[in-house]
Amino acid sequence: MKNPCRDLRRILVVIGLIFSILLASCGHNDNAPDVSGVEVSPVQIVRYDTAWFSLDSGNIVPGLRRISEAYPYFTGDFVGNILGAGPLSDTSHVAFAASRQFLVSYMPVKDSLEKKYARLEWLEKELTGSFRYIKYYFPRYHLPREVVTFIGPFDGPGVAITQYVLAIGLQSYAGKNSSFYAGQDHYPLYVARRFEPEYIVPNCVTALSEDIFPDSSDGRSLLDQMIIKGRYWWLAGKLQPGIPDSLRTGYTQAQLKWCATNEVGIWNFFLQNIPDLYTVDPDLIKNYIGDGPKTLGMPDTSPGNIGAWVGWQIVKKYAQLYPDITPEAMMRTPVRKIYEEAKYKPK
Repeated sequence: MKNPCRDLRRILVVIGLIFSILLASCGHNDNAPDVSGVEVSPVQIVRYDTAWFSLDSGNIVPGLRRISEAYPYFTGDFVGNILGAGPLSDTSHVAFAASRQFLVSYMPVKDSLEKKYARLEWLEKELTGSFRYIKYYFPRYHLPREVVTFIGPFDGPGVAITQYVLAIGLQSYAGKNSSFYAGQDHYPLYVARRFEPEYIVPNCVTALSEDIFPDSSDGRSLLDQMIIKGRYWWLAGKLQPGIPDSLRTGYTQAQLKWCATNEVGIWNFFLQNIPDLYTVDPDLIKNYIGDGPKTLGMPDTSPGNIGAWVGWQIVKKYAQLYPDITPEAMMRTPVRKIYEEAKYKPK
């Protein structure tokens, strides 16, 4: 006589295996190559944030000179560009005063982030992995000599690339519910929700991608910009395989689901409401390219920056036609060629 419990267990095991296979097939590994043999120096993050906030606000001038000598590859950029205090020199009293004011006023921010980011081994490991993919695909690209963390103004960059440094502004990753973001006019809720640690590496990959291939979308047509922006999302999948689409796009899972369900309607919206997809009208383009809580003319469930999402679908369609295309070749292919050959027409 058969044991019904044993049969049930077997059925559950089979269902589990099928579910695992489906999950794997729905993943975003983007046909990731084996990069275990690619040699890169393991990332060791320099805690510039800790060094900066160890300065004595009552004796700022000699302190700044010492930190400038200790971190010559970043201090000038930090004070001059990130703090916006101008060049740091013996006669730069403005820079010293601005540095002192920032040091004092942002001490509570430092105290909070020091607890949240006490250890960064996880970040070093993830960045090292992405560096391997960058070196694999772009062996001639010079990876940053140093990776540093800093704490800058809230309207400053979350990631910055200087001549020698990949710099991560921890003030942009305090957590979406952080009280520091309350009342920040430049951080609406749909932006603040991305101020989580899991966005650090994707944002770094984006910055490095744009360092390798500078963004050429300014002044281009709407369709050109859609494909250019979407192509960076495609490249992100190559440089950080396995990344969830929510992290590469900045959309919520609900917005991604809406886009996938309404792909035909989204494309028809463009064809029916925009007589010329090659328009260069900036007032029209801003409705579809760039961050926003939703897309004008679409339901509230739609995401902003819908043009980049459509461009991403066009690029993926083109990649299906040329499955062996390299990231280098894709990023250098004329966008008009991508559009014309992809013959994008969702069904």
